[in-house]
Amino acid sequence: MEDLHHPETSDIRLVDVLAALGHPVRLEAARALANGEERFCGEILRDVPKSSMTHHWRILRESGVIRLRRDGRKFFLTLRHDDLDARFPGLLDIVLTDRAATLS
Repeated sequence: MEDLHHPETSDIRLVDVLAALGHPVRLEAARALANGEERFCGEILRDVPKSSMTHHWRILRESGVIRLRRDGRKFFLTLRHDDLDARFPGLLDIVLTDRAATLS
């Protein structure tokens, strides 16, 4: 079984979070989880190939952006908003809004 290591809150690094959210597909996935609800990974970004999504989920999980939970053969995702807000207050609120796109 795959190791689903999630970094401790204190180990989440800003550079890793920004790198993870810097990819448009991963940013869109994080935005899909922004309401705080746990979601089945298959219902997010349905037009992206499964093999690509596996890679994106791994990057988001290892950076500390999402928590991934296995239930049988299914994986469920949640945004680690509280953990990220504890480390970098307000970062997700800025990055996950459409307002951030107008800042560039």
